Amino acid sequence: MHRPQTRYAKSGDVHIAYQVIGDGPLNIVLSPGFISNLDLHWEEPGYARLLRTLGSFARVIQFDKRGTGLSDRVGGIPTLEERMDDVRAVMDAVGSKSAAIFGASEGGAMAVLFAATYPKRTQSLILYGSYAHFHTWVLTPTELALFIANAEETWGTGSSLKSFAPTLANDAEFANWWARYERQGASPSAAIALARMNAEIDVRAVLPLIRVRTLVLHRKGDPRVKIEGGHYLARSIPGALYKELPGNSHPIWTGAVEDITKAVQEFLTGRQAVVAHDTVLATVLAAEFVCDTCGSMLSKKSIRHLIGGTSDGIWFL
Repeated sequence: MHRPQTRYAKSGDVHIAYQVIGDGPLNIVLSPGFISNLDLHWEEPGYARLLRTLGSFARVIQFDKRGTGLSDRVGGIPTLEERMDDVRAVMDAVGSKSAAIFGASEGGAMAVLFAATYPKRTQSLILYGSYAHFHTWVLTPTELALFIANAEETWGTGSSLKSFAPTLANDAEFANWWARYERQGASPSAAIALARMNAEIDVRAVLPLIRVRTLVLHRKGDPRVKIEGGHYLARSIPGALYKELPGNSHPIWTGAVEDITKAVQEFLTGRQAVVAHDTVLATVLAAEFVCDTCGSMLSKKSIRHLIGGTSDGIWFL
């Protein structure tokens, strides 16, 4: 699957960058977390695997929120409602009348608001590592102030990695990519503005209004969003399904990505997903072949002829 072309949808006066992956019968709109960058997603193996796997059974639409990645920078702090409406603009641009809205982290609040505002355009709702109220399940006001102070000094160096995926902080290659992700996802001032906007997120009153099939996914050891935040979403959204996943990193593309894609595929299609592994099934042949006529051992070439003229998948010991 080749990297898709980046295009732009118009949301009011703002250009929203998006890409379409796959051409399956289902539409999935990925609502990203804190920051994103469509180009850099493909440079990180876990993120590329997430997109390609979802794109193997659905048409996946990913986008950069206003103020981040390849989308227009904006003055001031965009409201959650404005950013939520960017989802509608992107869906209109690709001709998607309805889709499964898949929100990760802060993108979950956007997805919740979209599902309540546009129920006819929401086929289903999937929330990963998400929350309904920032200060309750992400950072307290004091912790937020420390995060902002650190961003003022170190944004762009990858310093925030320890807050999102501490087990990867010593992985030099990933840490280097993360530093670029910070720089190309948002400027320091934009990142701080986004953090302050996220602190205002409170969609608790919206949750009981959701009337679409909902799946809530949360990793047990998520270091960024407390697992109780996932429990609350599942309890508060009528009929929501909850699936707890192993793992101790927050970004959706880290850790066991296949756990997430498998759960999403089964939820959306009703069919059990088959997880592909980078292994080859081989037959180990540990037998001696003796010619009945001459009593001599048969050569490997002769054995190949007897079993059909090929040695593919056969190892001789």
